[in-house]
Amino acid sequence: MKLIRFGEAGKEKPGVSIDGMHFDVSGFIKDYDEHFFANGGIPHLAWMLAQHDGMLPRIAAETRLGCPIANPSKIICVGLNYAKHAKETNAAVPTEPILFMKATTAITGPNDSILIPRNSVKTDWEVELAVVIGKRTSYVTVEEAMDYVAGYCLHNDVSERAFQLERGGTWDKGKGCDTFAPLGPWLVTKDEIADVHSLRLWLSVNGKMMQDGNTDDLIFSVPFLVSYISQFMTLLPGDIISTGTPAGVGMGMNPQVYLQPGDIVELGIDGLGKSRQLVINHQ
Repeated sequence: MKLIRFGEAGKEKPGVSIDGMHFDVSGFIKDYDEHFFANGGIPHLAWMLAQHDGMLPRIAAETRLGCPIANPSKIICVGLNYAKHAKETNAAVPTEPILFMKATTAITGPNDSILIPRNSVKTDWEVELAVVIGKRTSYVTVEEAMDYVAGYCLHNDVSERAFQLERGGTWDKGKGCDTFAPLGPWLVTKDEIADVHSLRLWLSVNGKMMQDGNTDDLIFSVPFLVSYISQFMTLLPGDIISTGTPAGVGMGMNPQVYLQPGDIVELGIDGLGKSRQLVINHQ
């Protein structure tokens, strides 16, 4: 299934995407939140769709889409998790995953604008595969980790490199600015993705391809990441793990290239849809 949330920012309702059309399920589902995932929401939704085939209210094509997950407790990101990306940034290949947190206040819809923060000079792009947790877990094994995954979505891990790398401390301050986490268009349940480690992911700026990679270049696999992260914190239903970005970020270019007002960022992952963001200055 492809789960969506639609409507005005902050007032989104749950829906589904079927054969390119969007349908409202808010008459049956409150929201795609922690309670939904923790209480068998996905199989219940599948049953409900089968019972009401052809009867769901259709959503107008132009309706805004929001993040497909409501109020995740946290976004855990993995740094330098593609071998070619580590090489382009002249970084050593990690022996263990590099983890950092991204503020949930950064979350926006897949086609909402990216705001360049005040005093920013190095706002960058990063197409990423995001993993959505389906059940509460801690200390899960690699072998059992996929049992705790609900599905996947597309994520642009927007980053301000000067804030991230030149202002001291951890990476977090360059990652959590408002609008720095466009997610969606869909949460795709894991049964629809045959091999999560063989997906093309790409990103363009103003029509020029910047990133064109594949999840087969991941250093640490999805089940390994779920297991590894669960050794350090409890993962709750609806939590998001963003698994890293492939080569082609602006910071890795010579000369370096960063986003400017008026730029159009487009990105996509096989099976997970596409998104588009206009870049504007923060007011």
